[in-house]
Amino acid sequence: MQPIDFRSDTVTRPSAEMRRIMASAEVGDDVFHDDPSINHLEHYAAESLGFEAALFAPSGTQTNLIALLVHCQRGDEYLVGQDAHTYKYEGGGAAVLGSIQPQPISNQPDGSIALSDITAAIKPDDFHFARTRLLALENTIGGKVLPLEYLAAAEKLARDRGLGLHLDGARLFNASVKLGIEAQKITRHFDSVSVCLSKGLGAPVGSLLLGSRDFVHAGRRWRKMLGGGMRQAGILAAAGEYALRNNVQRLAEDHANAAILANGLAKVPALKVTLPQTNIVFVDVAAEHAEKFAKHLATQNILVTGSTRQRWVTHLDVDRAQVGTALRIAHEYFAGN
Repeated sequence: MQPIDFRSDTVTRPSAEMRRIMASAEVGDDVFHDDPSINHLEHYAAESLGFEAALFAPSGTQTNLIALLVHCQRGDEYLVGQDAHTYKYEGGGAAVLGSIQPQPISNQPDGSIALSDITAAIKPDDFHFARTRLLALENTIGGKVLPLEYLAAAEKLARDRGLGLHLDGARLFNASVKLGIEAQKITRHFDSVSVCLSKGLGAPVGSLLLGSRDFVHAGRRWRKMLGGGMRQAGILAAAGEYALRNNVQRLAEDHANAAILANGLAKVPALKVTLPQTNIVFVDVAAEHAEKFAKHLATQNILVTGSTRQRWVTHLDVDRAQVGTALRIAHEYFAGN
């Protein structure tokens, strides 16, 4: 049996139609800003999401880092959730490469950061402290969608206190599809947004950073410094634009499959399942089963991350039938144990 890969929505492979579009993409040298496919993608994304400009880069880690480097100077700090990707999973890049101090704040159970905690973390104007410059949020975070009311309140707080706002929107479109709204209704609350094209949207490589023209102009310099200035990368941009035009609304299928998967796993007493809002399912496995259950899944070509706490992610390369197969294999283990 071919592996059924639930490890992440980054494992998707380009479809035949996407490959055809890539093969015929018009290209140029993007460092000289003359790759027509990249320019078209950037213009399309900026217009769609309500920004003046966009910048195409190899990864979401890089677009997030560029955003932090533009918003903050050496000795500044940004406020960020303890569980946020920019703080926890991006190698400490802001601190190492930008001399920017992260101020992590505990996330609430719904993924938000309490407004009172944000207020308390803002430093006074005193040379003993790093200068608080930016609030960085993530949506979705751990598969959870931040409510629009919360985004509006966080924006007001940031504006009142003179802070910039950045959104790690790696899975922005999962959030918009779940809420049944245009993504621009989320992005309008932020000065800059990072969007990943290579997760559930299915492009092979690439992320976008969106902001004002001046912001993106500054970001382009940082991208070059970080080694993200690519040459004939229009082949990748064409895949990204195809993904944006064709693969957004189908994310609802991933959400539905995640719900079926979660409800099926929840029938096993040894598993404690967090019912998903979008496409990420967390499963806590009883300690006496964790290692053996993980091994059972692996030997049956069901790929997940973790053992005691597993993460199962649905995406366009996992269909409803494969979800059923995975549930059957999971239940077979517990039937015999």
